[in-house]
Amino acid sequence: MSIPPAIAAFWSEFSRHVGGVDDASFYEAFHFGDSDALAQELAALVLAGTKRATAGAVWSFEAAGKRLPRPGDLSVVTAWSGQPLAVIRTTRVELMPFDRVTAEFAAAEGEGDGSLDFWRRVHTAYFGRECARVGRVFSVHMPVCCERFELVYAPAPGSR
Repeated sequence: MSIPPAIAAFWSEFSRHVGGVDDASFYEAFHFGDSDALAQELAALVLAGTKRATAGAVWSFEAAGKRLPRPGDLSVVTAWSGQPLAVIRTTRVELMPFDRVTAEFAAAEGEGDGSLDFWRRVHTAYFGRECARVGRVFSVHMPVCCERFELVYAPAPGSR
C-alpha cells in the first residue's frame, strides 16, 4: 500500500525517529471503531499501552478487497478526523470463529473491564453493525481476525 498524503509528514517523522523504515511495511492508516467517541476511547487505550490487540470481521476485509494484516506490518492509528496519533506494528495474527476468542485475547484488547463477557457483548454489537454494512448477518461462528500489536511510535503531545 502507498502512504496516503494526509499522513506522509507523520510517517516521515516516525521514520526519522526510528532511524529509517521500509515504506513497504506500511499496511494502513485507520481509526478504531465506528464512531468518533469509540475512536477516541480506543486510541487513548493504545497510547496508554493498555490496548495491545484488536479484532476485525474477516468478512469486512473481504468486502473491501483488503488483505489481512501480517506480522511486521506497520499501521498508523488516527483519530476519527484522520489526524495521525501513533504507529503500531502487528506482531501476531490468528483467525478463529467469534465464539473461540479467548479471555486472554479479550484482556489484551484492553477494553472495558478486560473480561471475555465484556468483549463478547461489545463485539457482538460492533460486528452486528459491521456485518450489516457488508451484507452479512452476525454469527458466533463468523471468522474473526485477532491481531496483536505493539506501539512503536507516539510523539509526545504538543511535539508536532
